[in-house]
Amino acid sequence: MLVAELEERKLEKEKALKECFPPLKLSGLSVQDLQELCKALNCKIDIVDETRYDLEVKIVKNEKEIESLSQKIREMKGVKRPNLKRVKKSADDMMGSFTDTSKLMKPDFKVNLKTVKKEEDKREEVTDWRKNVEAMSGMEGRKKLFDAGQ
Repeated sequence: MLVAELEERKLEKEKALKECFPPLKLSGLSVQDLQELCKALNCKIDIVDETRYDLEVKIVKNEKEIESLSQKIREMKGVKRPNLKRVKKSADDMMGSFTDTSKLMKPDFKVNLKTVKKEEDKREEVTDWRKNVEAMSGMEGRKKLFDAGQ
């Protein structure tokens, strides 16, 4: 079937070409006449090439416009949401979804913490500093400071 269609198209094409472009009669023409004929054919070829190029540009432009319009249509339709299925729930499940228990319960972070006893800072008694300066002067005072630091 395809071969028959191809043959039919080929015959139609040849018929159309014979009607538009009759065969050239070159016998008996002088060199001058052949040159003029070649110039005329060359002009016709240029005109046909220009129209072919214009049509190709129009086709490319139209294809781009069609693609942009089809993209706009896709964007306008948006993402189609799937149909949702019904799910049967018991009364307890429905009530649980209305009162979310996780929001009602507040976690108690203090439960798992270790208890640490605070050591009371040893405070030295405030005494008269003048007595202390006299007692700490000299090598004896340095020895007392050294012993107190250890």
